[in-house]
Amino acid sequence: MSLRAKLTLGTAVAASLLLLAGTATAATPGAPGIGDPYYPNAGNGGYDVSHYDIRLNYQPAGDRLSGTTTILAKTTQDVTRFNLDFLLKVSSIRVNNKVAAFSQQAGELVVDPRGTLRKGADLTIVVTYSDVPSSHSVDGFTAWKRTADGALAINEPDVAPWWFPSNNHPRDKATYDVSLSVPDGLEVLSNGLFLGTTKLINGRTWWRWRSLKPQASYLAFVAIGQFDIRQSSAPGGRPVVNAYAPNLGADDAAAKASIERTSEVVEFLEESFGPYPFEAEGGVVVGPGLLGFALENQTRSTYDPAFFRRGANTYVVAHENGHQWFGDSVSVHNWRDIWLNEGFASYAEFLWSEHVGEGTAQENAQYTYDLYPADSPFWQVLPGDPGVDHQFDGAVYDRGALAVHALRVAVGDDTFFTILKKWTQTKRYGDATIEEFIALAEGVSGKQLDDLFTTWLFTKGKPAAAPGGSALATASVAEPKSFQKIRETHVLLDRSKH
Repeated sequence: MSLRAKLTLGTAVAASLLLLAGTATAATPGAPGIGDPYYPNAGNGGYDVSHYDIRLNYQPAGDRLSGTTTILAKTTQDVTRFNLDFLLKVSSIRVNNKVAAFSQQAGELVVDPRGTLRKGADLTIVVTYSDVPSSHSVDGFTAWKRTADGALAINEPDVAPWWFPSNNHPRDKATYDVSLSVPDGLEVLSNGLFLGTTKLINGRTWWRWRSLKPQASYLAFVAIGQFDIRQSSAPGGRPVVNAYAPNLGADDAAAKASIERTSEVVEFLEESFGPYPFEAEGGVVVGPGLLGFALENQTRSTYDPAFFRRGANTYVVAHENGHQWFGDSVSVHNWRDIWLNEGFASYAEFLWSEHVGEGTAQENAQYTYDLYPADSPFWQVLPGDPGVDHQFDGAVYDRGALAVHALRVAVGDDTFFTILKKWTQTKRYGDATIEEFIALAEGVSGKQLDDLFTTWLFTKGKPAAAPGGSALATASVAEPKSFQKIRETHVLLDRSKH
């Protein structure tokens, strides 16, 4: 090559490099929110988490929680800094073994790695902290509940910021290792597989739990205190861990008569929803006056004993375990999509009612429809977009279940259950929107279903008739045997969540 050719080539290369430099996207801070219209500050942008390793010590006497959370993540863009959602006082942060600068304000932990993190970079983020979780509140609310002998971290849609830093939104799921050291004589319950305990020389014990499947941050829970823990195996060999507070009093037997049937309920729901998506099963009943609701913590739903005040209640077990498919495995893309959680979990109760012979789904649908007069505020809440203030309103549960039954009536049983199983399989361990569900239902059924979903999810006012039934029935319509339990369950569920 001649000198002139070399010079020409060099000029061209230099020009190309200048052009690329001029068009390259500049690194920016990760967004302080993931983009959920209901909760603009929930979650964060710029990275995706794959695993949380939460290793903490808890002192019940002063409600002091301290230790480290190690986060494994990957950047999704070039970032100069990023946020974590966290309320507790942080003492240090390392990013890829280098000390990072940080600041905290209004639940946002802003991390400055002191340099640009390139897109696709692996991150190891180690956050060290110590604080009193019960001293923190947001809008007058705290998700960390201090008890007589321990603590309880359970809530929806927010609980993680009170005990571990996270990308706090269902769009960013991860696996978990949770290890807690507590004084001897106390137990620690969390999600997934129980990995055992280790006695320490200072009168403390480590408790270890592992979640092997992707899990949303609000579904990660911890319960610390004294519990009667029962371990067994489901028919297929899957481990089952159930636990009961010691002070359930007259509700103790009814609680155990309900929760100990969890594997039976799961086995039944598999017939409708497809294979159970997780590595473990179980339930926890906490002490009176602590919770006020039940929550579908992944693999280990947690219940207030009030659900069992009038005897055994397997309907709430069906509801919370229905969530293991609808809400836990397939999570909301935005919190506006909450019908995908609550409508189907409520319909799991209708299915269980049919199974145990206490009322068909059609009878329960008709009775639900008749229960609310046309001028009731119930019919003014839209399950397909209820708004933040009505996210857990009774209509999301009850009218949500009617929408599911309307689909069943419209497409027939065979197609209906095919839709449910295809949905839980294709969206497994991910997140989804209501519009995606409608598209799948139309694709499987070959029917145009816009009118159906518009009527039941997105139109205010009472529809002309119950799905598959009639307009307002006469007073002679009998209440299904299951209905009182279902109503008691829903009143507790929808009145107390944050």
